[in-house]
Amino acid sequence: MELKDKTVLITGSTAGVGRMVAQRLGAGGARVLVHGRDTTRGKATVAEIEAAGGKAEFLAADLSSLAEVRRLAEVVRAKTSRLDILINNAGIGTHGAKRQVGADGYELRFAVNYLAGFLLTTELLPLLEASAPARIVNVASAGRQAIDFGDVMLTHGYNGGRAYCQSKLAQIMFTIDLAQQLNGTGVTVNSLHPASYMNTTMVRQAGITPWSSVETGAEAIINLATSPALEGRSGLYFDGLRESRADDQAYDAKARQQLRELSQNLVGVPSASHTAQEQHS
Repeated sequence: MELKDKTVLITGSTAGVGRMVAQRLGAGGARVLVHGRDTTRGKATVAEIEAAGGKAEFLAADLSSLAEVRRLAEVVRAKTSRLDILINNAGIGTHGAKRQVGADGYELRFAVNYLAGFLLTTELLPLLEASAPARIVNVASAGRQAIDFGDVMLTHGYNGGRAYCQSKLAQIMFTIDLAQQLNGTGVTVNSLHPASYMNTTMVRQAGITPWSSVETGAEAIINLATSPALEGRSGLYFDGLRESRADDQAYDAKARQQLRELSQNLVGVPSASHTAQEQHS
């Protein structure tokens, strides 16, 4: 994909692999909307991109709050008339044995890793469709666990690893569901596990010695965002640069419908897939 005159939004792009992706896409000619919670880090990331000759702006938002997600979408719509690439990268790792909740009372990892991206994508779909061909990339993980729809918020038997893995599988399920509904719109959506145990704060906080670099993970994310080989291809899951298969639940249409309806209820708006279906029925 030619990046000149393209606009890209990357959540969680003030540190780690998100920052590397922002820097590389900026260097490639894209206008980068940098997102994060920390204004100091956000401005530093923007300054790095601009120093390399790129264009960037920082947008602050705490994705543990659905109201903040909606506000972020409003800011994006106010700042740009087109959005060519949306990369849902922001996330919380496995660190922490104590169950936490976000501003809306939802389990924190499910809220930040999955629900925030679900809502942000839903809010920005009209802009993405108007910019077609456009791409959505959901940064998931090889660490996945089937969703227990009887206790999605993990009020029983909680641990950070289980919460993280459930939220990442939810991202993949959403990707497949949304791809089917966006068929024919010119907007594609794919997900990936960028690399195993990258050298990031998230990995170090979990007490794990990094196995791979953020450069490796960034390459995989950028591949989904820009590769000509993926033009028109949607609903896929990649392990790094290789097309792969996720857990069985991701391919269970009934489970995906259950997740879609749950997500719609939790965020209080029609799901992205329902919205697209209505627009193209």
